[in-house]
Amino acid sequence: MFSRDRWDEILEALNANKFRTFLTAFGVFWGITILVLLLALTNGLKNGVTADFGDFATNSMFMWTQGTSKPYKGLPKGRNFNYKIGDVAAIKSEVPNIKYVSPRNQLGGYNGANNVIRGTKTGAFEIYGDYPEYIKQQPMDILQGRFISYSDIESKRKICIIGTGVERGLYDKGEEILGTYIKINGVNFLVVGTFKMSNSQGDGEQDASTIYIPFTTFGQAFNRGENVGWMAITAEDGTTITSLKQQIFDLMKSRHKVHPDDERAIGHFDLSEQFGRVNGLFSILTLVGYFVGALVLMSGIIGISNIMLIVVKERTKEIGVRRALGASPWMIKSQILQESLILTILSGMVGISFAAFVIWLMNTILDSVGTVENFANPSVSMQVVFTALLILVFSGVLAGLIPANSATKMKPVDALRIE
Repeated sequence: MFSRDRWDEILEALNANKFRTFLTAFGVFWGITILVLLLALTNGLKNGVTADFGDFATNSMFMWTQGTSKPYKGLPKGRNFNYKIGDVAAIKSEVPNIKYVSPRNQLGGYNGANNVIRGTKTGAFEIYGDYPEYIKQQPMDILQGRFISYSDIESKRKICIIGTGVERGLYDKGEEILGTYIKINGVNFLVVGTFKMSNSQGDGEQDASTIYIPFTTFGQAFNRGENVGWMAITAEDGTTITSLKQQIFDLMKSRHKVHPDDERAIGHFDLSEQFGRVNGLFSILTLVGYFVGALVLMSGIIGISNIMLIVVKERTKEIGVRRALGASPWMIKSQILQESLILTILSGMVGISFAAFVIWLMNTILDSVGTVENFANPSVSMQVVFTALLILVFSGVLAGLIPANSATKMKPVDALRIE
């Protein structure tokens, strides 16, 4: 189909008026560039927003207690209550499709009073009492040693795992960490591991302020007993935590004598629901990107179609000669379509290449300036590139179809008469 002579004819036709060819191709170039860049920027915004969720299992929910808003069974309105460790076992046994239930307690804070001492060094850090499952909900990289084990839970061992920021605050560079002791609120704890969050470079605020100890040890050392500050609950794959949370609420209300219609007594944050909303928003933004990019691209396609109509008119006599020498209508139509297709694909490929360069430039700048809030790693997948190529092929055929049909409708005799 693409013989050497045909290629020569196409190139000659495109070179006949270089400036016109350039302006025509620029419309397609700009349209496909805008399309790819819009999708890359949308993806960058999505990456930045979803990064706020961290690596925490997105099919999860956090649940805590609040004051009751209704009296119930002789108990007054405004009553405070606490979850107990027995509630964890109840949720696991009575609510189906629950994967993990991690009871948690917290002590101190990054901006609070100094609560950790090692030798002459002190610091204010967040202390969490946790179970071993928590690392499956909140993935973290164990840099040295290990995380909490069930043996620690059962024996109520005074051990701890510290973040890299805690390490920097309490230890000198190169100093041995494992096997040393730190004092948390006056209680000595043996350091058995160090970690950093999987989605950080080891220097985030969370790393700088976090120490994990066994949940049971926390309760004993800091007089919390079996009280649970809050829970992190994750559903099994294939089941959303959103569909299970009402069962969990009803169970907790029953166990703690809370009115069934009391909506304030149990506070929660549904990570799955929020993540779904974010994904839904960016799905809409992606469609908007395709729509706007397609409209800009369409203006370029219309430009190619108009230019090809002018080219057909300019080559009316040539078409008449070809028809008189025996060229079939399909041969005339295929040449016009091929010229349109080549012009569209070449300009589109240059547009994709230019967009790729701009995306690379954006990522290079982001790497040099550091983290930008709500924006990270603008990029497009190969699927988007292939989709853009399909759009180009379709657009090239569409742009050449009307001029090609116009050319084949000419009668050889009428075409030869035109000067």
